[in-house]
Parts: sequence; C-alpha cells; structure tokens
Amino acid sequence: MHTGNNMQFFYHDGFRLAFQDDGQGEPILLIHGFASSILVNWVASNWFKTLVDAGYRVIAIDNRGHGYSSKSYNPAAYTLDLMADDAAALLRYLRIEKAHIMGYSMGAKIAAFIALRTPKMVHTLVFGGLGIGMVRGRGDWEAIAKALLAEDPATITDPYGLIFRKFADNTKSDRKALAACIITSREELKADEVHCIIQPVLVAVGTKDAIAGEPQPLVALLPNGEILVIPDRDHMLAVGDKIYKKGVLKFLERHSMHKVEC
Repeated sequence: MHTGNNMQFFYHDGFRLAFQDDGQGEPILLIHGFASSILVNWVASNWFKTLVDAGYRVIAIDNRGHGYSSKSYNPAAYTLDLMADDAAALLRYLRIEKAHIMGYSMGAKIAAFIALRTPKMVHTLVFGGLGIGMVRGRGDWEAIAKALLAEDPATITDPYGLIFRKFADNTKSDRKALAACIITSREELKADEVHCIIQPVLVAVGTKDAIAGEPQPLVALLPNGEILVIPDRDHMLAVGDKIYKKGVLKFLERHSMHKVEC
C-alpha cells in the first residue's frame, strides 16, 4: 500500500507542496477535494493502486493548505486560479507535457481551471463528486467555515458544516487553514467557461450526493462530456466506489493518448 513514506515536495508560489508519483505509462494527475488529502482521497480509497495496476503513471498533489503541503491563513491564497497553477507547476516540475486529470469535488473545479488556463496540458478530465454545482454553487460555505472554527463541535447546527467539521477532525487537518480556503475556493465557473472545455470529460456523481448538484446539466454545457452514475452513494462514499473506478478506467482506455481521435 502506498503511504506517506514516498511523499515528495516541490516549491511553487511560496508554498512547499507535497506530491506522490508512482507507476509507469500515461500520466494521470489526481487532485483531492476540500479538507481531504492525497492519503485520504486517493490512497485510502485504493485509487492509487487501481490506477498504477492498470498501467498508469499516477501523480497526486496535496493542495495548498491541505495534507503535507504548507498552510496559509490568508483567504486570498486559495483562489482556484492559484491552486490550478500549483497543479500545472507540478506537471512542469516533473516534465510532463500533457496528462489525464481527475479531481474530486473542489478538486474537480481545480481541474476545470487547469483546462481553462493551460489547456494544452490536459488530455482528458474526470470531474468526480461535482455536477452543476460547479456553475450554480452548492451549500452554505459561510456556515461550513464557522463550523470549522467552532471551539465546540456540539454547537454546530448546520448539517453540512457538521459533516465537514467531522471530516476535518478525522483527517487531523488544520481547520483554520481550511476555513480560509473555503472562503475563496467556492468560486463558481460561468456556463460559457464550461463550454470552452473541449477535452473529453467524464462527470461522475453519486445518486445520493446532495452536495455535487445534478450531473446532467453540467454535461449539457460540455462539448465532449458524458455522465457516470454512481448508484446509492453520497458525496463521501462515492470516492472509493467500484463502479466509479471501473467507469474511469473504461473512460481513460477509450481516450488513450495513443489513440487517434477523429
């Protein structure tokens, strides 16, 4: 099993950013969700092993403010543009010109921003755990920020705030950094920006996911999008689902870098 023992680091924009890099083959970059990390989102769920075993070079980044990467308490440090540029900088650091990119939840938004800012680096995209919420927004993020900063979790009344507070506590995250992050990382994309993402995109959302928003309206905005339905899974449980993994592997195989697409 992959652990933190093979964590590596590089520097970008004043941050010491953690990453893991394993396997050989077509590169795929994994970008975790809010309050998560490489280890929680991609290692514990067996995504790393699944993709390496399938013949891919798997790279994953701890977003600034998360995991083993350095933290800031300044909300201005956590725009999606900046986090997208961190991920693109990692690919350049590793001398990877183009990669498949899969993001989950906030990571899906970061992946979308990479496609908009550095489109030549993106071969395909997987938006996990995020549907039309990418455009319309989803949830009361102020309530989640307050929940993260609450001294006593028993005082939290917002249901989503409580979910993310428990998640942050379980992952032993820096809650002050996460509260700063959520203020700015909630930025939505405009519909015409989504329409500019021309790469093949797989939108994978659980049928019980109350956070993501419906996948169909997002796919309707994408020139080359398709839906993967993850049955009976909510936002947290969809991450490691077998149907999700099988669907992504089939999608990546169909859109291999070695195939000529008409």
